[in-house]
Amino acid sequence: MRKEEVIRKIEEQKIIAIIRGLDTETVAKTAVALEKGGIGLIEVTFDQKAADGYKETATGISEIKKRCKNVIVGAGTVLTTEQADIAVNAGAEFIISPDSDEKVIRHTVKKGVVSIPGAYTATEIKRAHDLGADLIKVFPCIDGALSYIKAIKAPLSHIKLLAVGGINADNAKDFIKAGAVGVGVGSALVNKEFIKNGEYDKLTALAEGFIHNLNN
Repeated sequence: MRKEEVIRKIEEQKIIAIIRGLDTETVAKTAVALEKGGIGLIEVTFDQKAADGYKETATGISEIKKRCKNVIVGAGTVLTTEQADIAVNAGAEFIISPDSDEKVIRHTVKKGVVSIPGAYTATEIKRAHDLGADLIKVFPCIDGALSYIKAIKAPLSHIKLLAVGGINADNAKDFIKAGAVGVGVGSALVNKEFIKNGEYDKLTALAEGFIHNLNN
């Protein structure tokens, strides 16, 4: 899919589900359950401490690509160009980072996939945008973040922001109203207890409820 289409999907669907710390088969089952609930964008994160974390992320991405035909999948916690390459080779269509590493941003842009580095201050956000980032991940969105995003969008209205960290079903819509084009959601959507118990139907219902709250 062309990167412009991926960006459009993010703006239309507004939710990226974040999967972290799961083995490949569980990642795939989780993605299938989320897709059934209407989720069309999924991020699989790199585990920087795991010995085989790079491989696990790559296989997780490729399995989602195989099993979920209506899902656009990307990689998260991408800190190096090596990780970006691994993710893209596995089929990732967007690269998300917690920081704004110039080498990673430029490399991702060169690869032709969507670049979403992390930033917070106006200076960081503008610099990442100037380096070629397509969206900027504002992280973490904790106390005061709603007001902050609304304020920062005034001078930087041309930059697309993705709110991540602390997002749940109750506040996701508020972040969109504040000016974010989308939200990244982890444990509030990808419920580890449901997954641990194999209750994927509950995960599907949770996704449906999340989308309903966001759109109504």
